[in-house]
Amino acid sequence: MANYYNDLDSATKTDKEKVAWCSSVGPAEILRSFGFHVYFPENHSAMLGASRVATDMIPYANAIGYSPEVCSYLTSDIGAYIKKYTPLSKAYESIKSIPKPDVLVFNTNQCRDVQDWFRFYSKEFNVPMLGIHTFRNINDITNDHIKAIAQQMENLISPFEKISGNNFDKMELKKVLSLSRQCSDLWKKVLDTASNVPSPLTFFDGSIQMGPAVVLRGTKQAIDYYKLLISELEDRIKNCDGAVEDEKYRLYWDGMPIWGRLRAHSELFAIQRTCVVASTYCNSWIFTDFDANDPFRSMAKAYTELFIVRADEAKEKYLKKMIDFFKIDGIIYHDSKSCSNNSNCRYGMPQRLEKETGIPSLVVDGDFNDLRCLSDEQFKTNIEAFIEQLESNKS
Repeated sequence: MANYYNDLDSATKTDKEKVAWCSSVGPAEILRSFGFHVYFPENHSAMLGASRVATDMIPYANAIGYSPEVCSYLTSDIGAYIKKYTPLSKAYESIKSIPKPDVLVFNTNQCRDVQDWFRFYSKEFNVPMLGIHTFRNINDITNDHIKAIAQQMENLISPFEKISGNNFDKMELKKVLSLSRQCSDLWKKVLDTASNVPSPLTFFDGSIQMGPAVVLRGTKQAIDYYKLLISELEDRIKNCDGAVEDEKYRLYWDGMPIWGRLRAHSELFAIQRTCVVASTYCNSWIFTDFDANDPFRSMAKAYTELFIVRADEAKEKYLKKMIDFFKIDGIIYHDSKSCSNNSNCRYGMPQRLEKETGIPSLVVDGDFNDLRCLSDEQFKTNIEAFIEQLESNKS
């Protein structure tokens, strides 16, 4: 990660190399094939959250018109920019600011907020903004969906050629996509190790270990990293070395992590001998449809199959599979104040799934970055009561 951010910083200091900002599940592979250094603002926002400064930055974005109700990734990142603050400076001494973009590229498969977020910086840096507009609330992915998204991706080629100064090289795209697919397969293998009892890792571990899958997919570095991690996890499985000592209960976390409380929540569950083994969030960077022989259609399919894009019916089918595969005792739904797109508890899903599967669930209120939306005491009380419920169900 240090090399990744230092390379970005160096690229901004020369006219020879170009920097592209990309939403975290945007067309990073196409950008890398043109030689762009790719920066992901969501990763920067997660750092603001994890270092517990996001709440201080959000009001600066509110003051220029961004509502407290919209994505706190957007508001904390723009607020930090206004404040001229970045956690990168604290982590890496030589980095003084976020990298200046030559182009901003989004995909609305996450939400509309990425488009509004990037529009701010497009005006601020006076650089072009390009985007892919994905269908929302999809149950079954059809050929029409794939064809439409693939065409939007192909339409990016001409402007990318002009901005990068490089001609499109389909063989290079295939190479990058192949590396991205290998990264995705290895990341899936990492997360799937949690199906073991006891699990060698937790959702909170996954929220950190996902870094390379987000910012380095399409590179050999990510592949090397996950091969090393898998080796360690396999050793832990062989030695029955669980991430939670004397694991008793296994939970599934639906929704965003609460970045500023990763450690506190990890410790809270560990004390209760409870392992949060899996999540929809960490699985969002598994792209099993990537196919180097059919790059545009396979990318279109992969980036449109994301959990966040799908209708409730498709989401519920997915969650049932996860419950069985990871041997889940209960589900935690995080109702994130500023992220309705990644909060799946507002239209009766917990009740429907509990009725169909018999697996109990708990809804916790909070936000991934804005800690003003979280009551630590209430969270702790609710988790303890839920685990007591699991205990009574087993006895």
